[in-house]
Amino acid sequence: MILFKVRNPKKERILEDTLQNVLGQMEARKYAAGLEQRGIEEARIRQYGFAFERKQVLIG
Repeated sequence: MILFKVRNPKKERILEDTLQNVLGQMEARKYAAGLEQRGIEEARIRQYGFAFERKQVLIG
């Protein structure tokens, strides 16, 4: 599972904050649960968050 987010300077002070928000969103909205319901084993589910700001990117 991949989620992309562009840094919002009004809400996030640094790019690392954006990445933490991306990862937190995946956890809070339980995106992986939908895959598990379709029969995909939890051990096979990978979650990657991408945070962007201009030409910079952080992957978590």
